Amino acid sequence: MKQAKLLTDAERKRVAAIINAHRYTTRNHAIFALSFYAGLRACEVAALRVGDVFDETGTVRDTIFLEAAQTKGDEAATVLVSKKLSKELCAYAAHYPRHCSNQNASLFFSAKGGGFSPQTIVNLFARFYKLAGIKGASSHSGRRQFLTELADKGINARVIQALARHKHLNTTMRYIDLNENKLRNAIELV
Repeated sequence: MKQAKLLTDAERKRVAAIINAHRYTTRNHAIFALSFYAGLRACEVAALRVGDVFDETGTVRDTIFLEAAQTKGDEAATVLVSKKLSKELCAYAAHYPRHCSNQNASLFFSAKGGGFSPQTIVNLFARFYKLAGIKGASSHSGRRQFLTELADKGINARVIQALARHKHLNTTMRYIDLNENKLRNAIELV
C-alpha cells in the first residue's frame, strides 16, 4: 500500500500560502487543521456538523464526539481538540458567525451551498497540493503527518493508536514514517 506523502516544513508553508491566496481562506485552513492537528479523515471532516465542534454558546468543544455514521469504521469515536486546532476553529467561527450558529448545519459549506461530500474534501486537498507543486500528497497526508509527528516526539505507540482511532496497533505503525536519519538519531541515544 502506497503511503500518503509527509510534507516538509517548506511544503506546509507553500500550501498555507496557496490557501491564503484563494477564496474561503479561513474555511480551508480549518479543514486542513482538522487533518494535521487531529488526524481526521476526509469522510470525517465532511460529516462534521456545527454542533459537533461548537457548543450552543459558540465555544469550541475540547472533545469532538463522532457518531458511528460519521466515521470510516462505523464506530463512534472521540477526537480531542488541541490548542492549535481550537485556534483555527475559533477563527472559522469568527469569520462565519451566522453559519456557525446553526448547530445542525454541516460544519463546512461549499460556494454552491450545502455541505461538502467526502469526495469534495479529497478534491480540495488535491487541488491545493497540486497548486503548491507537491506530488504524492493526498487528503490522508495530514493524518499521516499527525501520527508521525506524535511518534517523533516520543509519544507512546498505544497513545498514538488511541488518537488514530485504530483497532490494531499494526495499522497505526504503518502510518509512522521511518528514515535513515531517524534511525541514526535513535542509536545515538544509547
